[in-house]
Amino acid sequence: MFKGEYSHTVDIKGRLIIPSKFRESLGEEFVITKGLDGCLCMYENTEWQKFEEKLKGLPITNKDARKFTRFFLAGAADMEADKQGRILIPNVLREFAGIEKDVVLIGVSNRIEVWSKERYEGAAEYDDVEEIAEHMSALGLGI
Repeated sequence: MFKGEYSHTVDIKGRLIIPSKFRESLGEEFVITKGLDGCLCMYENTEWQKFEEKLKGLPITNKDARKFTRFFLAGAADMEADKQGRILIPNVLREFAGIEKDVVLIGVSNRIEVWSKERYEGAAEYDDVEEIAEHMSALGLGI
């Protein structure tokens, strides 16, 4: 399970150092793809395979299912960190997430979200967390 928050920078070549605590759980090879809310997501291979299987199970006749599947799979890239723990984020993914220099990596259970610092600061406002908590209890998550 991934947890925690780390600030890093992307170098001029588009390389990002993955925090060592995250690298241990990601393994040698993993997947990065577009995420919801304008971030990128990294998945350990076993978790990615589970997610892919769920996507495969969606009906091809459903337009939303096709669009949802396309969103995640079209931008997906296999990754492998170099000896310094860096990955080269594909340009199309950096553009999608608005990543230029400063990034925030956050562990969110089965995935790591990679945010541009600016987008994360906007998305990480929790003024309405009490209201959200009420909705989560309806989904079976009580605190």
